[in-house]
Amino acid sequence: MKALVFQGPGQTAWQDVPDPGIKDAADAIVRVDAVTICGTDLHIVKGDVPEVVPGRILGHEAVGTVVETGGDVRTVRPGDRVLISCISACGRCRFCREARYGQCRGGGGWVLGHTIDGTQAEYVRVPFADLSVYPLPSAVDSYDAVLLADIFPTSYEVGVLNGRVRPGDTVVVVGAGPIGLAAITTARLYSPSCIIAVDLAESRLAAARSLGADAAVNAAEEPERLVEDLTEGLGADVVMEAVGVPEAFEMCTRVVRPGGRVANIGVHGKPATLHLEDLWIKDVTITTGLVDTHSTPLLLRMMAAGRLPSSSLITHRFELGQMEEAYEVFSRASDTGALKVALGGPQHTAVTAPAEP
Repeated sequence: MKALVFQGPGQTAWQDVPDPGIKDAADAIVRVDAVTICGTDLHIVKGDVPEVVPGRILGHEAVGTVVETGGDVRTVRPGDRVLISCISACGRCRFCREARYGQCRGGGGWVLGHTIDGTQAEYVRVPFADLSVYPLPSAVDSYDAVLLADIFPTSYEVGVLNGRVRPGDTVVVVGAGPIGLAAITTARLYSPSCIIAVDLAESRLAAARSLGADAAVNAAEEPERLVEDLTEGLGADVVMEAVGVPEAFEMCTRVVRPGGRVANIGVHGKPATLHLEDLWIKDVTITTGLVDTHSTPLLLRMMAAGRLPSSSLITHRFELGQMEEAYEVFSRASDTGALKVALGGPQHTAVTAPAEP
């Protein structure tokens, strides 16, 4: 089969690799029908995630069709169309029993495209299939569903839930890429009084407005002043970091109010300065986290009911064999206007221009 293989910092190749096979009775082999690229994949390619070794097939988000299962798999069978979660769960360790699947100590957690071969391939082996794939209703489009593999549960759990968004809150989302836009969408479920989006790209700020941000400001144009003006000098109740760079995190700590919450969602490859000389007196709560995907069934039900505007996040579509071109477009989002790119079979061959907000 063909797959995208990491070959060291700055180097990948779409190449021939052996087909995956069943290694454990809890495994499923899934044919990939739709797959996407995550900002975390870009961090890996840059060398920010040293656990990913050369030779690893990348990717941790996909929708596909089950072609084979191990003897212990009970919830899916060959022919089923499924969502492949970015998190695998053994179901037995302490953390899985607490529904903290991202911290699994039984061989799961974030393993696909990280410590085992991932989804940016024609076929993928999914461990712990009973707890790591979700049968899809026929009414849910594959390209919509693939966004539930990572960005929606990540934004909802690590951003909205960790940040404890409540009715009437002022919420600032720093970074209006796919994760930030999904955070805006799911934060709206809790009726905040104001959502402010911050980004450097005007196309992403426009997308944020279209998805429900009440205000949008370029990160180079003193967003701190806008937050101060909109909160009568108090600061935001909840601030979410959705970029993964030191400057973004440090901005979050400057615009949060006393007693407020900073929810870090971004993947960081460099140290950020924690200004405790300013924060120690402000009763600020800072949370971090890897998604657990405990919310995936809930979000899937909401998508099936038409409550999540997921399709508007996909701006470019490619054939699976155009993986390297898709990476190029996604990595130059400020030039291409890409929010989320999706790849699939020949039946989805068109490459679309960025959607107008």
